[in-house]
Amino acid sequence: MFMFETDRLVLRPFEEKDAPAVQTLTSNIELARTTLHIPYPYPAGYATHWIASCKDRLKKGNSYSFAIILKETTELVGCITLTVALNHKRGEIAYWIGKPYWHNGYATEATIRIIEFAFHQLQLNRVWACVMTKNKASIEVMKKSGLLYEGTFPQHVLKWEQYEDVSYYGILKDQYEKIS
Repeated sequence: MFMFETDRLVLRPFEEKDAPAVQTLTSNIELARTTLHIPYPYPAGYATHWIASCKDRLKKGNSYSFAIILKETTELVGCITLTVALNHKRGEIAYWIGKPYWHNGYATEATIRIIEFAFHQLQLNRVWACVMTKNKASIEVMKKSGLLYEGTFPQHVLKWEQYEDVSYYGILKDQYEKIS
């Protein structure tokens, strides 16, 4: 079982007791508007189902979802996931931070730690993430975390009957080793 600490955070697997906080944080329309997989309205009880699915994917070894917990208060503030394609030795990072905790650097701090995990412990060759171009804060997280801009796919996803442009950011292991 993986668990990590940073200066201000603990990244640990989700537990059933996290469901109420997940339900509350993901029920925000502003969060859902700029994420690919968070529905709005967030269905009642869905957090429990989602946490169970995180545990199943962890057992298979192809997805690592971590609760982002503040060390000081033990509050759950968000989630970061690394989905791994083992046959290609690459991983996709996705994250969300609950709106009350935006603009504190938590996503950047968690992303930097998960990139380290991907390259050092999982021995991946590539880490990448995608972001809707309208999500300027998330683009900054990717840049501050060391991910490099790779390109934009116009009208690549359909979110709430609106086509959205999506930008891709990534880094190779040898690029990471030069900057770390």
